[in-house]
Amino acid sequence: MREFSLPALYEVPADGNLTDLIRRNAAQHPDVAVVGRKVNGRWEDVTATAFLAEVRAAAKGLIAAGVQPGDRVGLMSRTRYEWTLLDFAIWSAGGVTVPVYETSSPEQIQWILSDSGAVAALVETGAHEAAVESVRDSLPALENVWRIEGDAIEALRKLGADVSDEVVDERSSVANADSPATIVYTSGTTGRPKGCVLSHRSFFAECGNAVARMKPIFNTGESSVLLFLPEAHVLGRLVEIAAVLAPIKLGHVPDIKTLTDELAGFQPTLVLGVPRVFEKVFNSARAKAQAEGKGKIFDKAAETAIAYSTALDTPSGPSLRLKFTHKVFDRLVYSKLRAVLGGRATHAISGGAPLGARLGHFYRGIGFTVLEGYGLTETCAATTFNPWDRQKIGSVGQPMPGSVVRIADDGEVLLHGDHLFTEYWNNEAATAEALSDGWFHTGDVGTLDEDGYLTITGRKKEIIITAGGKNVAPAVIEDRIRAHALVAECMVVGDGRPFVGALVTVDEEFLPRWAAEHGKPEGVTVAELRDDADLLAEVQAAVDDGNAAVSKAESVRKFRILPTQFTEDSGHVTPSLKLKRNVVAKDFASEIEAIYQG
Repeated sequence: MREFSLPALYEVPADGNLTDLIRRNAAQHPDVAVVGRKVNGRWEDVTATAFLAEVRAAAKGLIAAGVQPGDRVGLMSRTRYEWTLLDFAIWSAGGVTVPVYETSSPEQIQWILSDSGAVAALVETGAHEAAVESVRDSLPALENVWRIEGDAIEALRKLGADVSDEVVDERSSVANADSPATIVYTSGTTGRPKGCVLSHRSFFAECGNAVARMKPIFNTGESSVLLFLPEAHVLGRLVEIAAVLAPIKLGHVPDIKTLTDELAGFQPTLVLGVPRVFEKVFNSARAKAQAEGKGKIFDKAAETAIAYSTALDTPSGPSLRLKFTHKVFDRLVYSKLRAVLGGRATHAISGGAPLGARLGHFYRGIGFTVLEGYGLTETCAATTFNPWDRQKIGSVGQPMPGSVVRIADDGEVLLHGDHLFTEYWNNEAATAEALSDGWFHTGDVGTLDEDGYLTITGRKKEIIITAGGKNVAPAVIEDRIRAHALVAECMVVGDGRPFVGALVTVDEEFLPRWAAEHGKPEGVTVAELRDDADLLAEVQAAVDDGNAAVSKAESVRKFRILPTQFTEDSGHVTPSLKLKRNVVAKDFASEIEAIYQG
């Protein structure tokens, strides 16, 4: 199939903007908890009425400080309650939010704030404030900087004490559906980040249609979602706004290291994550079972879950014997795994990279369905997703209702719909190239099945062509290799080479446990083990599993274990954990050469 579309389920209000949602919630659901806020170690509810009042107070401060309609305001912070509060306050003042990753360098901060022409910035910490101040001389438009941990909210409240509600209401109504809501800068895997302008219409079309299609898991007063992805990333933003639109209770986790405890305390019904999170939950549970001498039981339970989920997609369904075995393991194993995820969660939304069919079936088999989707910053997050009642594991789902997916002659995925970005800020040439002929050219390659479910097979620019002329899409095999507990990251190489190779990094969290189980010295490093026979055999097993998913010509023939990690600090991944392939290839050129020597 070359093209597929679904009718819209939500009508975008032409004269409205996203601030309408918080006023509607206060009017229609005044006492419903729309946000959960951590105060002195305990979760406290914030009602729709209270949230609107706090947004208005902050918006008054921004107005008093001189923020005008259409002005850009930078927002640099971890995922926390104040991020959502200030996002809506900026809109209520008539402004445009410009997210900045809290891990950004001064150079990145300078580029984003200068390119967007930000007149003010809200930052989280003293270190963030110092980073902004270090480049402030090159930011002539920047007039104010407030620090969240320096009582920015209280400062704004005091600053706006004399601004009336009527002034805020007037400012809140200035923007319409086609006005810019935010400028989200791309991660910059191939160069300087571009500012994607997303309108209020983009978010209405995105979140309104997603909530309408997924209504059973967006129940006001009952459902809740815990957000731990960066709100500077468009996927985190999607969840923020969808939760407010539904509305359902939204919680924030600033530090992913505390996620397990926060899941237990908040007990969400819906979880948003990236595949690496779900891989780590599985790998940690398996390692814990092995350490307790229950490894064989866990493995049998996992295989049963996968078999049970796979059987759900067959006409006859699971056999009586499989149902019985599944029920036994549900009591012994699956219920404990669900407890780790908070105990109440029935569904998760996963994006950013492929989850893989095996993990998809495993989670559905334990009673926790992970719904995969696909999107980019330019598509306001998800442009396709698996619906809750018609999931096809292994695909990234059907188009967002009200949008169209088309497969070009060369396999590129093209998109059309109200959820798309309107332009790249200050970059007409890039805008014209990406939005040619009325379609957004994603740069991704994929296929559509007979039911309109999309499968992504790779990136056009990442396709490797070996010396023998074989086209290889790295994503498929990389995702399979990376699923191994010991593998942190994998990058396939081989462009113009006689065969496919791979660079592999080892998961530093899992390494100590593996080393202890294999009799290695305590505290041993990857650098000391990279030529160890046991470690090489373990990584070879991961590579073999990856090779099983592709043809012989596409399989990894040799690999190199690197003594380091691919991190954002090292410059090898973006804040959204995408590999900067060109940087990795340059920095590890000698390691790549070693693959093809001898």
